[in-house]
Amino acid sequence: MPPKVKVTKKMVADASFEVIRTRGHENLNARTISEYLGCSTQPVLYSFKTVDEIREAAYGIADRYHTEFIMPDETAEDPMLALGLNYVRFGQEEKNLFRFLFQTDKFGGKDVAALMSDPELSEIMEIMAAGLEVDIDQAREMFLTFFCVAHGMASLLANNSMEYDEEQCKTMLENVFFGMIAAKKGK
Repeated sequence: MPPKVKVTKKMVADASFEVIRTRGHENLNARTISEYLGCSTQPVLYSFKTVDEIREAAYGIADRYHTEFIMPDETAEDPMLALGLNYVRFGQEEKNLFRFLFQTDKFGGKDVAALMSDPELSEIMEIMAAGLEVDIDQAREMFLTFFCVAHGMASLLANNSMEYDEEQCKTMLENVFFGMIAAKKGK
């Protein structure tokens, strides 16, 4: 008789990510995770005290996946535009993950501007400030506006049966981005 496969904490977290990705965060529980892993619920709850702890681990995986998904490749002609389009496309292609990451009150109690102070955005802000010849505060302000427009489009796609029109999204993001640049230079 072969030994039983040990269910690790990483296996539970990875399975949770997949359950959320395929079934939605509202369907994450010990039973759905154990079904995915092909085991009983006992090993699922052995490594984590609660399903909320499992959800936090899955959130970290989803956040890293999202970051990799939206980052433009080195060949992008306009990295900010590519970042925005990738963000919108994430809302279209990964609806369940988008809702899990951005529509479960994870940012409750914060204001939108506080999101721009995230240390993980510092490199993007520095590149943007240098490329646009503005200071970091102006870069943050511009990025916030650009982010809110991209987020709105992604949210519409993630929550509705809408058709994704990349050219239309590209035109809207270009209008916002280049409009902000023109406004800053006109001041």
